[in-house]
Amino acid sequence: MSNEHPVFAEIRRGVLTAIPVMIGFIPFGLLLGTQAAQKGFTAASLMMMTGMNFAGGSEFAAIALWSSPPHVLTIVLVSMLVNSRHLLMGAALAPYLAHLPARRALPALFFMCDECWALGMADAASRRAKGMSPALSFGFYSGVAVSLWLSWVFSTGIGVLIGPVLGDITRWGFDMAFPAVFFVLLRGMWKGFRAALPWLVSLICAVITYRLCPGAVYVPVGALSGLITILLMYRKA
Repeated sequence: MSNEHPVFAEIRRGVLTAIPVMIGFIPFGLLLGTQAAQKGFTAASLMMMTGMNFAGGSEFAAIALWSSPPHVLTIVLVSMLVNSRHLLMGAALAPYLAHLPARRALPALFFMCDECWALGMADAASRRAKGMSPALSFGFYSGVAVSLWLSWVFSTGIGVLIGPVLGDITRWGFDMAFPAVFFVLLRGMWKGFRAALPWLVSLICAVITYRLCPGAVYVPVGALSGLITILLMYRKA
């Protein structure tokens, strides 16, 4: 019988669960690092940005909008708009964090990204169905979140260092890694067409905007259209 402490066992379970997503993070992080290197970022500066703003979509938007000198207000506003989905994610996660003191709940929200939120919520639903309490295992969530954060931050830094050597890595299909991970997570959380409608609207609006407008305008358009769809679907009668 194993003598491993239950908390460490849950952390290890979280890390093992996150490994497939971590593998998907690496090429996407290298892609961001390569693009950042072309804009003059150092490995340290990009790792600081990705470490403090753990949200790949807004980071790609920020790099796309980066200029010399940078238009800071535009970048901040676009990043806030892209990250606004975290308000909904945080609201959904909050009931599962209610049993935790603030010193644990706040770091859990800081490390929350799309992937660790999805894995954490799926595991919480599974534990609740089995009658386990609390539904959210803080050890499991910590293992997932921290391992994903570390893999993302370091892969972006490595991307800056080796980007000039690799050149245009999109020719190898690296830019498809993150969408592939996203669709796998979406399949695991599938609850019918109605629940997926905001995602579909966001995708269609983003694709149309990408085809018609230059730059990274499609990112906020996709995020905003998805949020508006949610508000329209669930507004009170």
